[in-house]
Order: sequence, then C-alpha cells, then structure tokens
Amino acid sequence: MTKIAALLVLSAFLLSSCVGNTSLWGQYLTPTPVGWVADTSVPDVFITGTPSAEIPAPTVTSLPAFSPTPPANFIAVEHATPTPVAEVAPTLNGNSILYYAQSGDWLPAVARRFGVDVSEITSPKPLSESGFIDPGTLLIIPDRLDPSVQYTPSLQWMPDAEVVFSASSAGFDIDQYIRDAGGYLSTYREWLGTTEWTTGAEGIKRLSYENSINPRLLLALLDYEANWVRGKPVSQYRMDYPLGHESYRNKGMFGQMTWAVNQLYIGYYGWRTGEIARLTFSDGASLRLDPALNAGTVALMYLFSRHHSLNEWLRIVDVHGGFPAFYNAMFGDPWARAEVVGNFFPPGFQQPPMILPLEPHKAWAFTGGPHSAWGTDGPLAALDFAPSNDKPGCFETASWVVAIAPGLVVRSENGLVIVDMDGDGSEQTGWNILYLHVAARDRVALGQWVDQGGLIGHASCEGGVSTGTHVHIARKYNGEWILADGPIPFVLSGWTAVAGEKPYLGKLVKGDRVVLADVYGQARSLISRDDDE
Repeated sequence: MTKIAALLVLSAFLLSSCVGNTSLWGQYLTPTPVGWVADTSVPDVFITGTPSAEIPAPTVTSLPAFSPTPPANFIAVEHATPTPVAEVAPTLNGNSILYYAQSGDWLPAVARRFGVDVSEITSPKPLSESGFIDPGTLLIIPDRLDPSVQYTPSLQWMPDAEVVFSASSAGFDIDQYIRDAGGYLSTYREWLGTTEWTTGAEGIKRLSYENSINPRLLLALLDYEANWVRGKPVSQYRMDYPLGHESYRNKGMFGQMTWAVNQLYIGYYGWRTGEIARLTFSDGASLRLDPALNAGTVALMYLFSRHHSLNEWLRIVDVHGGFPAFYNAMFGDPWARAEVVGNFFPPGFQQPPMILPLEPHKAWAFTGGPHSAWGTDGPLAALDFAPSNDKPGCFETASWVVAIAPGLVVRSENGLVIVDMDGDGSEQTGWNILYLHVAARDRVALGQWVDQGGLIGHASCEGGVSTGTHVHIARKYNGEWILADGPIPFVLSGWTAVAGEKPYLGKLVKGDRVVLADVYGQARSLISRDDDE
C-alpha cells in the first residue's frame, strides 16, 4: 500500500470512528487529532413582546377527550389548559391556548411543539429565546393544532426526576433491592470486555451512573418487559433479549439496557429541544405527541413505541393498568419523590463561570463540537479538546487538563473524573462536571477539592475506546445533561459552543472570533487561554 493510500484509509477511519459499542457500556470511539477559517456569523437572539393588559382574554380550545381503547379512527386527546390569569390579555386574534411553562421549557422548543413561530408566543412577562423559561410563566400561544390529527394521551405520568439520575433516587440501594427481590437478576452475570464478569447489580449501577439514568426506572423496565427482577424470564428469548429488541449487537441484559437508555435519551432530550413531535410504532401507526407533556413521560412513550404496536402501546401507557400502575406498585408514587427535588431548573437559572480545560498560554485543538455526553444517541452535551503533538493516535502528554470550575471530586476511576460543584458529595444534585479520557498517572484523587484551574490530570485514550489523546467534558445539573448548544450554552472562558449540522462539528464563538471544531486538530481549531480567563 502506498503512503498516500495509507493516509486515505486512515482519514476514512478517523471520520467514521465515532460509534457506540454496547459491550463497552456505551463508551464510544472518538477521532484522533493530528495537528492544528473562521466563520464570523453569530446566532441572533430574539425577544418576544409583552402583551397589552387591555385586550379581552383569549378563547381556550381543546380537542376531544382520549379513550384508553380508541376505535381505529380515534381523534386527538384533550390538551392541558391551565386556568387563565384574570388580567392577562394577548395581542392575538382568534383562538389561543394558555400554557404554563414547566421546569426545563425553552421558548424555541415550546414553539416547535405547538407548531408556531417563536415570535407568535406572548406572555405578561418578558420572554427570551435564550435560557429556560421560569416555571409557571403563562404563555399565550395561537391554536394551530390540527383537530384531525391523532394525538397521544395528554396525561403526564412520569416526572423528569424519575428518568434522569436525580436526587429522587438518593438513598436507593441498588444491591439491596435486587437481593431482596430475589429474581433472576440477583444471580445474573455477564462477561463484558471492560469489567469481565459483571453481576446484574453492578451492571445496573454502572448504567445509572455513567448514563445518568434513574436505577428504579431501569429495574422497572426489566421487570415489566421480562420479569427479570422479581421473578424469572419465561423463555430463552426473554433471557437473551429482555426488552424485545432483537439485535445481535444488543444481546444480553447489558446490551438491551444500553439500547433502552439510548431510546430514553432520544425521547427525553428530543422533547427538551422540541426536535421530537411524533411517535411511530412497530406496526407503522403514528401519533402526534401532545404538546403539554413533560420530558419524562415522552422518554418512556418513545421507548415503548420503538418495539410495540399501537394497540400494545396504548395498553402499556394506560395509567390504570399499564406501566405507570406497574411502576407505582413496584416503587411507590414517583411524583411524591419528585416533589422533594422540586423544579429541576430554578428561576433565572444560568451556568456559573467556567474556563477552558487547559493551562494558560498552552495551545490545544478544539477537536469535537457538541456531541453525545455518553453513548451513541445521548444528548449533545460534550466538547473535546486535544493537546498538541507531532504524531497522531494515543500518546503520553505532559500537558494538564485543568478544572473548568471548582468542586469536590466524587468519582476518579477508569479514565473518568466527576467534579461536584456544590460539594455535597452527590452527582445527583446541582452542577457536576464530567472529564473523560483522563490518564491514571497524576489523576486527581477521589475526595479531593479542586479550585477552578486546578489540576485534573493528563489527556489520554483511557476510559473507553478512543483513537486519539484528548479530553471529553460535559455538564450535568440535578442529574440531567445540559446541552452544549441549547438554552444554557456551554461557555468556557467567554467562548460559546455552537453546534454544527452533525455531532462533533460546530464552533466556539467569542465576540467576532471563531474557532472551528476539527477532528484532525488543524490550525483552524487552535485555542488557548489567557491568565485572566
């Protein structure tokens, strides 16, 4: 093979290497940076107007009520229509929907769900296209919902806190619960490339922590679909494919649950951004998602739609006899636990000051724009940075990864460091920062406090499958991944992350300066930090 041909083969591998590997717990290949154009465009921010208080209140419409066992041509569900505030008067003509913002709502996402333009949504409070909308804010939305379209049920039956790895699962002993349940999972073991023989309890725990998914939900899914937790699977098929997703890549409990986590991710974070609006079932039937649902409910609706027919799905989401009732019987009322967590995102929620993860005056390459925080289909919450080197691939580096924000180290293992910013020792509350591919040599120790700019360790290929030395960073808040380019963008030393058309593409913008993400680490991706940043 000629040198040119070899380089072409290498380039093709690098560009196609960002794929998941379920046998490695959703850890994924990341491109090899090999070296060191600016686009000066900056996204616009739009602020809606505030309606006048002198115009009569709107007419609120709803669609016909949903029946748990509908006929083949059933009509849309009833919308959630909060009681209007007396003095509110929109500057809209025609019928409107009064909608009270939920924690985690973002104006562009709400507009997409209701099928309107951002500029058409008004409120008695000023609204911004950036940032989360304060929970409870009244939004007045033109009624563009098509009454001939078939909608899902509108009832919210799973709180957000019970899907992500939030404080609602604090104190839940995974090992003890599985032992006490005494089912098939309590004696189950599976061989994994990264952890060799791994017990069922160890697997659930690792899935929960690494993916930031609530362990109660994982156990309930296993038990509901295949009787794994409190009984025994009825067939070899349900032993091999407990969730019914028949794929050799996802055979076994770990592969099945990794697949399930990815589906939950798509539904949950797709709802957060407004990118998912419809469910398509295994029999080809389709329903539009009711726009007043919450992310937790949509996550499960989406998962169950992936391998069930419409009729099966309707039985599953029935709150009286389906999965919601099963979950309550297994773990108690999830909404009572969610009340302890409260609003995921308090009013005025913003990112605290954070810096680039590199020492001052050290040039690194920005090799990965917004991409999956964990796994293959996760939220685009992560960014990648690589130190300079004269050769590609995995190599030792003396360059330090530094803390982008202060906090307590609550995990330091297998190439991974988690820093808890509120210092309470739990990554289920407040801000937490994930650093992946941190070498074991000189890695910051568990239980150590690091200041902003403090030493985390050296970039490496450790902690997953990586084709090149770099560090992967992502943010969580109350157990939820925070999108790198979303309502609360990732801002490091004043550089704001902007997503590209595909994962790993994108740029960092600071005023009129732009740094483009480049998987090869070419000059256009070069970035550094000053002393005062």
